[in-house]
Amino acid sequence: MNKLILVTAIVTAVTSGNVVAKEWKEIRIGVEGAYPPFSWTEASGEVKGFDIDIANALCEEMKAKCTLIKQDWDGIIPALLSRKFDAIIATMDITEERKNKVDFTQKYQHIPARFAAKKGTEVQLDKAFMEGKSVAVQRATSMDTFITDNFPNATIKRYGTADEAYLDLKSGRVDYVLADSAAINDGLLKKEGGDQFEFVGPALTDPKWFGQGAGIAVRKTDSDLKAQFNVAIQALRANGKYKAINDKYFEFDVYGE
Repeated sequence: MNKLILVTAIVTAVTSGNVVAKEWKEIRIGVEGAYPPFSWTEASGEVKGFDIDIANALCEEMKAKCTLIKQDWDGIIPALLSRKFDAIIATMDITEERKNKVDFTQKYQHIPARFAAKKGTEVQLDKAFMEGKSVAVQRATSMDTFITDNFPNATIKRYGTADEAYLDLKSGRVDYVLADSAAINDGLLKKEGGDQFEFVGPALTDPKWFGQGAGIAVRKTDSDLKAQFNVAIQALRANGKYKAINDKYFEFDVYGE
């Protein structure tokens, strides 16, 4: 009988919302380290970039001790679900497909995707024009989903990192690369030889493929961690720390409208 009373009390507490939320004083964060200016890896192995500075600022705001764990992009959600880390801060678009697996905070940035190609190259976003055109994307990204869904008759080449896609564009092995516009700007156009390439076509922001911006991914069971991150994002926006980090990497507000 005593055990039954105890179980009943626990169930009542959970259903009435009286369970104390976890404080999350120690948080492991998955980052990519291969998508400048959001994250890149120095020769020393240190990971730097906008996402890294945002992660550290959020942890400072939450008064949490955070450990950043580098993870290849195409395995980053499985690693979160297998508890290798507790959250993902890696410019991950909030999409319906991903929300089937993980939960997201509110956005912390929103940048459109763009095509880039050699200067003078035309692009038309219709199936007839794109048939047989070769397009480089990073595997398992929103850009991968967009091009696969809309132009399945294109030759889609998928890469583990954006840098690999840029290299094949420079070598002429693909006609276009599709990625976040800020990533293309830093990773391709501003690099040596980048003056031979340019953005082509419109900015792509359709929520069906690109969501409502990039958010922090957490497991669906960790709503308390999600809530703490949301409060911290708003605090950084209000106290000027977000702007200071933003201006270190960009000449515009990446948070978007």
